[in-house]
Amino acid sequence: PALFMENARKSSIVSRANSIGSTSASSVPNTDDEDSDYHQESFKESYKDQRRRAHTQAEQKRRDAIKKGYNDLQAIVPTCEQQDFSISSQKLSKAIVLQKTIDYIQFLHKEKKKQEEEVSTLRKDVMALKIMKVNYEQIVKAHQDNPNEGKNQISDEVKFNVFQGIMDSLFQSFNASISVTSFQELSACVFSWIEEHCKPQTLQDIVIGVLHKVKSQLY
Repeated sequence: PALFMENARKSSIVSRANSIGSTSASSVPNTDDEDSDYHQESFKESYKDQRRRAHTQAEQKRRDAIKKGYNDLQAIVPTCEQQDFSISSQKLSKAIVLQKTIDYIQFLHKEKKKQEEEVSTLRKDVMALKIMKVNYEQIVKAHQDNPNEGKNQISDEVKFNVFQGIMDSLFQSFNASISVTSFQELSACVFSWIEEHCKPQTLQDIVIGVLHKVKSQLY
């Protein structure tokens, strides 16, 4: 009986020891599994942070580009310079900068159209002067070839009559075309009259008509 009791006591001690060991083992964390989960979670968080950082940087670049664009517009467009001292400390809004830019572009288009019209007018003037130059060269050449032709055959009165006939004809068209309401209107009408009634072909027709008239009076 004593031996039996001793074996039972030893069995109880071993059983309790195994129970304590299993309890302690269960309380110890599984470091291998948790390390794996931790690294995966860290990788996920790091990837999200990288994407978030890249998105933030891209957004900041976009904002910087827009800001630079508006600053360039304010530097280029003269009307963006603030003239009102009461708001000189305030920054122009983007809407105002855009509106002033649109107005300035429209102004430049009008100026471009005006300059093109002026260039077209000047080209017409140059063409008319070239034609007149050719005609005068032909007159000079004809006079050089026959320097004595017609010399001393007509009086000064006849020459005056020819000149008067030409001027009378020009004055009629001048008087009908010119308005003297203001000097600006007078200047505009004069240029318009020159372009319309003083073309080489028109002057030639007037001179020929006057010469025929004077000739008929002489003969």
